Amino acid sequence: MRTEDAASSVPSKRGSSALQMGPRKKASTSDLLVSHGRHFGRTVFTLCNYPSLLTNGILRLEQLEDTPLEDLSAEERREHRVFEQLLDSYPGLLERLKDGSEEEILHVGELIGKGAAGARGDDTKTLKSAVLDWISPRGEAIQPPLHRNSKIDRGFNHELTGSLLCPAGLDWNDPRIKDNLRSGETLVCGDQWPIFVYANHVYDSEDPWCGLLRSRLLVYAYKHVFTSPSSVDREPKATRSGNARLHGMNSVTIASLAYIATQVRFALSSSSVFSRTDTTTDSETFYHSLLDLLEDPEECKEVDELLTWWNRQVFPASSAAKRPISANSALSKIRQRRIALKQATHGNVAF
Repeated sequence: MRTEDAASSVPSKRGSSALQMGPRKKASTSDLLVSHGRHFGRTVFTLCNYPSLLTNGILRLEQLEDTPLEDLSAEERREHRVFEQLLDSYPGLLERLKDGSEEEILHVGELIGKGAAGARGDDTKTLKSAVLDWISPRGEAIQPPLHRNSKIDRGFNHELTGSLLCPAGLDWNDPRIKDNLRSGETLVCGDQWPIFVYANHVYDSEDPWCGLLRSRLLVYAYKHVFTSPSSVDREPKATRSGNARLHGMNSVTIASLAYIATQVRFALSSSSVFSRTDTTTDSETFYHSLLDLLEDPEECKEVDELLTWWNRQVFPASSAAKRPISANSALSKIRQRRIALKQATHGNVAF
């Protein structure tokens, strides 16, 4: 899957994957779809060619009348899953697409894509400055200073951002490793996750899941984007009209975690433009590699625990932030009694 920066026409027949960033076309009219695209890009899939997603999805619906979904490639199954999530999240969209012309389908895709691209650009801009406040040593200034409006001195060029971007498993304090990262001799691919995604920036090679995607920096960035910048260092209140509340969001999504991690990684880097040709960030591969892990059914136990942890941080009042029942509570005693009665009943059943 690759990011396309140059403008290209959208094919009427399904061919290449739609789950790649498409051209930023200008939408001529204001529409609720633009607003919906902003939230969808942040929470479901961000690096996406929406006109192709819709075109491919409509064609695939016809194909699935005769072909089981399991017969499609993994790439096609993911793309169709994103398409179905888009339909489910916007009532009446499927009818609009089925009844519309090819031009109408493309226009709808452009509007959604405009929203997703606009949100991504806005978040990139605000996080570029905000991230410096979060990584500053407590009570001290960053030395040497990092500029808020320029990123040329970030990335591996700076001791602080370099230590955060250093791939998990490598020792930033090793002069040889540090020099190789700075010179580019050691090329960091997108699937080599930086140490900042781990809690307390500690990576356990024997248990790579331990602390993964639970860093304070990620929580700050998530709150900044979804519950408002003022909620970063305090519990969000219902009166704040953050992006989450505006869209009825009350739980953390897998894709939103990947999105925030990608944004923070880019904010710490020295790259100034989000581009597929930027081998320094390789943002698209990074984003997809996180989704590959978090969407893997084999990892569901760890993912469920991760999402519960995140909901406690961001949406503590939500039912998704489920907490274990207190051991000595009345509820716990009732549950224990019920289990004991069931076991006794089953034990007395004759076979």
